[in-house]
Amino acid sequence: MNNNMLSVRPLQASDLDLLIHYWMNAEPAFLQGMGVDLDKMPTREQWLDMLSRQLTQSYQEKQSYAVIWEADGKPVGHSNVSKIEYGEKAYMHLHLWQSGVRRKGMGVELVRRSLPFYFDNLHLKTLYCEPYALNPAPNKTLQKVGFQLFDTYVGIPGWLNFEQEVNLWILTRERFERIKMAHGLKGLDTDF
Repeated sequence: MNNNMLSVRPLQASDLDLLIHYWMNAEPAFLQGMGVDLDKMPTREQWLDMLSRQLTQSYQEKQSYAVIWEADGKPVGHSNVSKIEYGEKAYMHLHLWQSGVRRKGMGVELVRRSLPFYFDNLHLKTLYCEPYALNPAPNKTLQKVGFQLFDTYVGIPGWLNFEQEVNLWILTRERFERIKMAHGLKGLDTDF
């Protein structure tokens, strides 16, 4: 896939049904492969309430903040951060929605293009990601982007997860700035 056909933009109200569809209609084996505890899955109404809330909150108030990943102008996935401490840190999540767009090499570039949204809008010093250690795709992607593996432990990384072995990846603002320069990420007001 040509990376010039990839873009990242903030979540909009018109995206909510797509995100909810992703979570509500994913195969149970796929969700479990990401470390999701199926018994913790919210209802459609709960998803709508959670996602709608972030559309009206200031960056300082956000508990979650999502961006939409597009290929050829069509939404293909999203990334979001949670456990946000504005001006300090947040924890990133990565989701390509359809199996047909996975393993095409676009994840690394989409994650890179998501970073300015998190670091610049939330004024982060550190961005973390805690993927399931047994899920190779996000672990490989994070390494290629420039995150550093900080720790591996057993725990429950998020409200939707079961206890699992987790890889804790870290990206500091200093490393982000180097990635930004190396890959020409010019900022949020620039069309990639």
